[in-house]
Amino acid sequence: MLPHVILGATYGFVAAVQPGPFQTYLVSSTLSHGLRRTLPGVLAPLMSDVPIVLLVLLVLTRVPPPALQVLRLAGGVFLLYLAHGAFTRFRTYRSPAAGPSAQPAQTLIKAAVVNVLNPNPYISWSLVLGPLLLQAWRDAPAYGIALLASFYATMILTTAAILIPFAGARTLGPRVGRTMVGISAVALAAFGLYQLWAGVASLPGGDL
Repeated sequence: MLPHVILGATYGFVAAVQPGPFQTYLVSSTLSHGLRRTLPGVLAPLMSDVPIVLLVLLVLTRVPPPALQVLRLAGGVFLLYLAHGAFTRFRTYRSPAAGPSAQPAQTLIKAAVVNVLNPNPYISWSLVLGPLLLQAWRDAPAYGIALLASFYATMILTTAAILIPFAGARTLGPRVGRTMVGISAVALAAFGLYQLWAGVASLPGGDL
């Protein structure tokens, strides 16, 4: 069982440290609303991955390209919406104590939407994690459970740890906090535009 735990933890760590729309949204939320309000968002994969895993493992051996195209386009639009919100907070930035804070439930829901509309989990589950989980389950159900538990535990804990330094940036003064929020807005917009570009480029006759 230990090899499956190590394998799941390794992939969980890799998933957490790789920059992406999900991580960028959580960083932006941490800078704007604080760590305590954002931490529930690290649990979003436990919600959003359920339909992804069911789709990949129980219905399809791999996600069809048209589905990925739709996800990229929808995800790009949603990320641009989040970037607009971050840019608005950048323009009207106030100290954390004075500014309104998002409710933890709102952060969790938005983070889950970002993850559902992100094609990366579908690709990871269809090409890497899905086959690993199926093989581990065939060896013994306990192995599959161990791999799954270690993957999500490591990903969630690592993601939470990554947010801590950004929470500390809020205490360095409004100028630093405002700058970091502005950077997060640019990053969200960049991810959104990239996903829109990838979605359009993957359409028939959409080579750019």
